[in-house]
Amino acid sequence: SYELRPYKRPICSRDTHFVAKVTFFLYFCSMISKNLIKLVKSLEQKKYRRREQLFVAEGPKVVRDLMAISKPRRIVATESWYSQNRIAEDVMVTEEELRKVSFQQHPQEVMALFPLPGDDETVPENLGSQLSLALDDVQDPGNLGTIIRLADWFGIEHIFCSMATADAFSPKVVQSTMGSIARVTLHYTDLPELFGRLKGEVPIYGTFLDGSNIYGQTDLANGIIVMGNEGNGISPAVEAFVCKRLLIPSYPMGRPTAESLNVAVATAITCAEFRRRECRV
Repeated sequence: SYELRPYKRPICSRDTHFVAKVTFFLYFCSMISKNLIKLVKSLEQKKYRRREQLFVAEGPKVVRDLMAISKPRRIVATESWYSQNRIAEDVMVTEEELRKVSFQQHPQEVMALFPLPGDDETVPENLGSQLSLALDDVQDPGNLGTIIRLADWFGIEHIFCSMATADAFSPKVVQSTMGSIARVTLHYTDLPELFGRLKGEVPIYGTFLDGSNIYGQTDLANGIIVMGNEGNGISPAVEAFVCKRLLIPSYPMGRPTAESLNVAVATAITCAEFRRRECRV
């Protein structure tokens, strides 16, 4: 009797050559190109972000939060990230390749390029019935990122930034927001011009070393809280529109202490006090 078996063609040099070519092709297709690396690196600078209308986001949480509101133009990620998120592959890289293009010391699986939001100088409706922030020349990216994250935590939807305030879409700021930049709208505008348009209809608060103790106020309501520059505080042009000067007191009163608070820390204390009062109403 004869046993029928499937025919197997002997492996020859042509087979191995074909497999090698397919493997190389697949690897080449998944590699990050030099042009894409150049583009990503250029987006560290504001002028190139403006020219390309793109910004960089990194890490699973930041990218996921931004993908909920905006479609990325490019995704550079490891195989494990693609498989976990079930997203069509764009550019697949190894961890080593991701490390070469990343702005982070320890990159996490994914980087994406998102379209820059359009400039919107329209004053939001019902501004007087909500709490907002205004940043007068806050220049440190870490401070700005922290303030955006604080705004998200305290339910503040709008931040008005002077034109000299740090760019919210630099890689460092985007990363330090931990995804909160997806839920807070930033408006870059001339603050005195904006406040002039409001015509006193919206209360404007500011923190000063000669202000009134914030914990003793009984008339704090919704409005705009202005936070000033790290070294110079609130500028005279913006100060002219402040209707309530507030002080975060040091303790105990009269004891030699630090000259001032970090602007992000002061923002957290001020927002917490406004929200605490709202919870008591």
